[in-house]
Amino acid sequence: MRISQHGPSAGGAPQSLVILLHGYGSNGEDLISLAPYWERDLPHTLFLSPDAPFGCEIGFGYQWFSLQSWAPLAMLSAAERTAALLNQLIDEQMAEHNVTADHVALVGFSQGTMMSLYVAPRRKEKLAGVVGFSGALLGGESLIGNSTISRCPIHLIHGEMDNIVPVGAWLHASETLRQAGFTVSGHTTPNLAHSIDEKGIHEAGEFLKSVLQP
Repeated sequence: MRISQHGPSAGGAPQSLVILLHGYGSNGEDLISLAPYWERDLPHTLFLSPDAPFGCEIGFGYQWFSLQSWAPLAMLSAAERTAALLNQLIDEQMAEHNVTADHVALVGFSQGTMMSLYVAPRRKEKLAGVVGFSGALLGGESLIGNSTISRCPIHLIHGEMDNIVPVGAWLHASETLRQAGFTVSGHTTPNLAHSIDEKGIHEAGEFLKSVLQP
């Protein structure tokens, strides 16, 4: 699995990791482009952006799981099957760079957000936090009343004109996670489609700074 990297801008061994998970049909080089926006506030952070483990069924890029069916249960089942691979990646990078879970944050876009929101709560050790752009929460109802999950802070950002993952997914994720005891922040952006804008980049950076350098 190819992993694009950036930083730490201060040099030396990283004190924290930000792992960026791209969307369906994209690759790790896409999201690593966000790192230069955040490196000034996170000079001791290593940014890692892996390619998803499977070639994308549309003929280019990579996917975390198939989207031949958008049925919630089908996507949940597919995310469950990929979760072990993502957890292995996180564990390997933590071990390689000698960084503990409370200094690791996930940043996802679209399908990468779905994977981040599935994996982070189910990890044994609580991560520092999750940023989710333009994604959705799969299997969130199973988190409510669950005493075994890890409740890291979560920041969700979504465009109100998103025609790929409708903005209703932001409301569902935010409300379900709050019911499950998570601290959830974020916003929706008028006139924004399935993409990331400057406001979202800035707010995500502020969130990452707050959880990785409290």
